Amino acid sequence: MKVITYLSGVPSPKKSPHKVEVLHKFAAGVNRAGDIGIAHEGTKLINCNVGVIQGWVHEKSPRTPHLQLRRKVAENTLNKHTIIIDSNLFNYNLGALYYKHYSRYSMDGVFPTTGNYFRDNVDSRRWDQISTDLHLRLKDWRSTGDHILLACQRNGGWSMQNLKVTDWISSTVTELRKHTDRPIIVRGHPGDKQAIRYLKQKGVDWTLSTNPKLTQDLTNAWATITYNSSPGVASAIEGIPLFVTDPNPKISQAYDVANTDLSQIENAKGFERRSWLNKLSMCHWNFEEIESGKAWKHMRQFING
Repeated sequence: MKVITYLSGVPSPKKSPHKVEVLHKFAAGVNRAGDIGIAHEGTKLINCNVGVIQGWVHEKSPRTPHLQLRRKVAENTLNKHTIIIDSNLFNYNLGALYYKHYSRYSMDGVFPTTGNYFRDNVDSRRWDQISTDLHLRLKDWRSTGDHILLACQRNGGWSMQNLKVTDWISSTVTELRKHTDRPIIVRGHPGDKQAIRYLKQKGVDWTLSTNPKLTQDLTNAWATITYNSSPGVASAIEGIPLFVTDPNPKISQAYDVANTDLSQIENAKGFERRSWLNKLSMCHWNFEEIESGKAWKHMRQFING
């Protein structure tokens, strides 16, 4: 097979050198596994079996050069498949952000409903490895706690299907107040630099968190509510009951361990989580595994032609 990694899909290589490095390592790993891997610097598409991009693009993304390249790779028939490198869902723990450089990999889509996450053949040892590397421990489901945490996504982000964050907060708080009087804490998305501005003026019946770390807001939480975002993964691992409000909850990476009915906020269900973590671990690979070809050998099983 021929695999092309597109370096120009990274907007600021000097600010995010690890994003370029992983593309080089992916190509090297493909070669070590016996296929053809090329790290390509230009914007011209190359005929191949698989095109690899760092980050995703959606239908309303800006028309910037790096996003236009990602779109061309994802939509072009010159490559039969597209592999997307995305953020590590396990990186919430203290000191673990770039440790060993784990990233999440999917093919032909970035939601569980649209992409292949290479998890049909599960190796339970991967979660053991990842949890050890990132100092994570699967905690028992909590039956105590005080506040309810609303973990926001980027305002206008593609994963919210154009729903405004403030509208989501308003409707969620309104529904919660029918069933509970617990304090509600709202956590803005750390990548949304405008969140502190538009959220601090909207606080009605809730408090805006100023904590830098998600784990601080999870401390003593009764439950976590997300639309479909990654803090749900952290909440479930930490044993804090999770609710997902996306009308299509299967979009959430934590759907298998999430409640969906806010009327049950005081009676949240717990779920068996090890099988979910085993599957989720199969799409997370570190730099060493990418460069050695181990990750590519696993992904290659899912690629036809």
